[in-house]
Amino acid sequence: METRAPLSLTEVEREELRALARAPRTPRALADRCKVVLLDEQGLTYAAIGAKIDMREQTVFKWRGRFLRHRVAGLKDKPRPGIKKKITDEQVAEIVRRTLEEKPPDATHWSTRSMAAASGISRSSVNTIWRAFNLQPHRSETFKLSTDPNFVEKTRDIVGLDVR
Repeated sequence: METRAPLSLTEVEREELRALARAPRTPRALADRCKVVLLDEQGLTYAAIGAKIDMREQTVFKWRGRFLRHRVAGLKDKPRPGIKKKITDEQVAEIVRRTLEEKPPDATHWSTRSMAAASGISRSSVNTIWRAFNLQPHRSETFKLSTDPNFVEKTRDIVGLDVR
């Protein structure tokens, strides 16, 4: 028989573990780790827990120990090494501000290409920012009248109407 330290779950921890284990958007690895703790609380052996959730005994032991040391936070993945975020929050704010408040010098509205060139980041990054903030600079919600003094005559020529 295995001798192990009791988990002593609080009711809040138990509910958080259950919610994480059941939530459809919880990553599977995290849900399995939560199930390890919940099944361990029921007194199952490491082998029985492993068989129930298709995990090796050593892995069950590892996650149980991590829970004992760090509680629920210990079950979550730590940040992994890799490429750090290249675009700062200030750059994002500046792109949003320029999109809403400025016009490019040679156009009526910003395109991903023109904003990328003006801000020094990639077009896909501009697109991601615009999607995150639901910005669509190519769509105008206001009606604009032409300031051309010959607008009416030009319109008549194009449309072919002579309304008097």
